[in-house]
Amino acid sequence: MSVVARPSARYDEAAWDRAHESTVARLRDLIRIPSVNPPPPDAPDGELRAAVRIADELRDAGLEPEIVEPVPGRGSVSVRLRGDGTGGDPLLLLGHLDVVPAPPELWTHDPFAADVADGYVWGRGAVDMKNLVAMEVVVARLLAEEARAAGRDPASDPVPGLTRDVLVTITADEEAGGIHGAAWVVENRPEWIRAAGAINESGAVATTYGGRRFYPIGVAERGYCVYRIAVRGTWGHGSMPREDNAAVRAAQIVSRLAVQGPPRPTPVMRAFLDGLASELGGEAARVLRSLTTEDPRLAETAVEKLCDASSGLVLRALLRTTVSPNVIHAGVKYNVIPGEAVVEVDCRQLPGTTEEDVRATILERIGPELAEASTIELVLFGEPMDAPTSGKLWEVLTSTVRDHDPDGVPLPVMVPFATDGKHTAKIGVRPYGFSPLRLDPDEAFLSRFHGVDERVGLDAMRWGLPVLYDAVRRYCS
Repeated sequence: MSVVARPSARYDEAAWDRAHESTVARLRDLIRIPSVNPPPPDAPDGELRAAVRIADELRDAGLEPEIVEPVPGRGSVSVRLRGDGTGGDPLLLLGHLDVVPAPPELWTHDPFAADVADGYVWGRGAVDMKNLVAMEVVVARLLAEEARAAGRDPASDPVPGLTRDVLVTITADEEAGGIHGAAWVVENRPEWIRAAGAINESGAVATTYGGRRFYPIGVAERGYCVYRIAVRGTWGHGSMPREDNAAVRAAQIVSRLAVQGPPRPTPVMRAFLDGLASELGGEAARVLRSLTTEDPRLAETAVEKLCDASSGLVLRALLRTTVSPNVIHAGVKYNVIPGEAVVEVDCRQLPGTTEEDVRATILERIGPELAEASTIELVLFGEPMDAPTSGKLWEVLTSTVRDHDPDGVPLPVMVPFATDGKHTAKIGVRPYGFSPLRLDPDEAFLSRFHGVDERVGLDAMRWGLPVLYDAVRRYCS
């Protein structure tokens, strides 16, 4: 597919520097709003405040954003920029407002101060995902300014050169399943979401292997099955230990579930690993291709040889359906044998794996005796999601990355965590993970997600902003 010349060339470097400064300022404003999920008592309306802040920025550009608040304090915001209608259905720029908690005593910088230091913006949400939200808002403002420069009203008239509408929809509650955010919007305001294509978090972030720079673009994500396993035992006195102690049974369940199954590479992960192997060649290629074997020993040896600890965790997760027992409740007093216990389990299933498949795996691992003493309840469920590695949007995203980094290699990848794409896919909108950042080879980016001292590089965003602008302009022209 041929693409138009780089649209961002209409602005000189000084203009992009100013746009970058605007992006950083908006990111810092958003970080300073503690939109923590679940909302703490001292900041119950953080998501709504963040939505209002974004709406103010969009309104200042002459647009007419709308806010919904399905639950008090849990706000989401959306705006539409119009094309002339000749190019088809809209492009959706998707994002979320909420962040996970951040214990300040563990951080080098206050997690909600948005300090700029050592070339980074520090703070909770800097990576997940207020940096992309800020870039999306600035791209929307640039398009609105282009409409005004042409004497048009950006709230109602087509933006010059756009053949599709652009939707910017930023939601609450993504970090807790999206029930009060994207799920509510899909059910009640689908016009905020319905689009021919969508851009979301988690992708096009530079990753260096073997001295080569790769840009994995998220085209798939695993689903999730959260289970609550109620374990039955017999109450008794702690002075007389017994085998049917519910805490002991829970511990046995945890130890059995913690052993992960063999690798089962999906087509997306095979394409990702084959792409890496083709670019790197030699011994690295041989080791990479051994990851697609179903022999767990060979695959594990390959992971250890290829990856540091952080990357190894991610790669192991993406090659299998994972089961992680994360919460245990048992006991009422040190000298009372508990007759009941609860284990909460986070399972992430590969595309092509059903909830019934996951449940069967759990039952098989814990064995019939422990299964008979347990009740397994499904608490939360999300379908796996994938998007095609063909078509106009995919080709625009990959071509735009190559255009801005000719030495970089875009590849399809499955992301390790869930996003609001689970909900948009219900109405046929399967987003791509595309939050373009060019990182230094030693940047431990994946560890920043939900981590202590979360931060995003200033130079990385400066590179990514015109990339995002070009992707939007090219797809919508």
